[in-house]
Amino acid sequence: MNIQEYIGRNKKIIVMVIATNIVMFAIFALVMTMFIFLNRAPIGAFLLGGRVEKDIRTGEPTVTRDVVSEENRIVDIVEKVDSAVVSIVITKNVPIIEQYYENGSPFNGFPDDDPFSIFGIPMPKQRQKGTEKREIGGGSGFFVSSEGLVMTNRHVIEDEDASYTVFTSDGKKYEAEVVAKDPFLDIALLQVKKGGNNFTHLSFGDSGRLKPGQTVIAIGNPLGEFRNSVSVGVISGLSRSIVAGDGMGNSEQLEEVIQTDAAINPGNSGGPLLNINGEVIGVNVAIAVGSENIAFALPSNVVKGTVTSVKETGEIIRPYIGVRYVLVNAGLKEKNKLSVDYGALVARGETMQDLAVIPGSPADKAGIVENDIILEVDGTKIKDGRSLSSLIRTKNVGDSVVLKILHRGDEKTLQVKLERAPKGT
Repeated sequence: MNIQEYIGRNKKIIVMVIATNIVMFAIFALVMTMFIFLNRAPIGAFLLGGRVEKDIRTGEPTVTRDVVSEENRIVDIVEKVDSAVVSIVITKNVPIIEQYYENGSPFNGFPDDDPFSIFGIPMPKQRQKGTEKREIGGGSGFFVSSEGLVMTNRHVIEDEDASYTVFTSDGKKYEAEVVAKDPFLDIALLQVKKGGNNFTHLSFGDSGRLKPGQTVIAIGNPLGEFRNSVSVGVISGLSRSIVAGDGMGNSEQLEEVIQTDAAINPGNSGGPLLNINGEVIGVNVAIAVGSENIAFALPSNVVKGTVTSVKETGEIIRPYIGVRYVLVNAGLKEKNKLSVDYGALVARGETMQDLAVIPGSPADKAGIVENDIILEVDGTKIKDGRSLSSLIRTKNVGDSVVLKILHRGDEKTLQVKLERAPKGT
């Protein structure tokens, strides 16, 4: 019996089975639809990761979705890294000054009928009456090793006559000493004198991958009073070039800094700027005075080499190329009739001793001469925010870099092996 004969003999039975299945499916679909409708709030909460609450206007159950992804992640990161962020308190012996009058009183020796003469009352004199140790300032920092190595800004620990105390988030304090200051960057390292070798420390992220709009977290000691304060913002800009002052007449050029709108105040200097993974992508260094929410941080890719250098050698060792230069821009191009408006023009300093190329330096060995224009370092153009010095600082001693230069009107490529910068340069 073939299949056609079988279907013919059992046609009624087959139709009944199919009809029964259709009815059962319809009933199942109806039941599920009613179940979902009646329980739409709990099901929605389950699917959206939220919870069921009553609408305050209608009284109907609604789904309130918890903002768990970024907010909870920030909370988790702060809890994880908080113990690695420290406050740095600066103390110093300062003189105790008292005022005195030679006759013991401003009125001694003056006529009784004119004791308050504004022309006759002498001014008090001052004299030192010993010294006392006082807190004169503060800043922020963070552990970069379990042995108690702390990174901060150089301007925080600039006073060689001061003492420095590190306070951790749990209130413990540790005496610390300065072990290294970066001569080129506003970076320094402190070492806790005593206290063990099991400090929670932070790791560096890749600042070269930052994008504007990316979430960042700043932790520090604003105003020297509110320890381990947290602020959250975004990357507002990259590769900024600024002139930063310390409030005492000193200033320095900072290049390739990160701009952020995370709230940073005096006292936050030296604290970490973290990404959403809890990695240090910058060291908070400056704020724009008179502005709101404009702050700057040194990028991690520029500063992290100092930690490796201090751990391996006990000091900060920087690579150098050995040239003096001025950055080429549109104005310099027009003034000197140059063919390019970017690069580093190799030039002498203000005196005859300030040679354009230091004898025996890597640049000298590679054949670079005065009036050459260095255009690129490893394919990166030298222009505003990307000076020759800032690009070389991201390298290590012994690295070979490829330079594109303009030599007497002709472009050529040179390979230069970086050497250790002499002390004082």
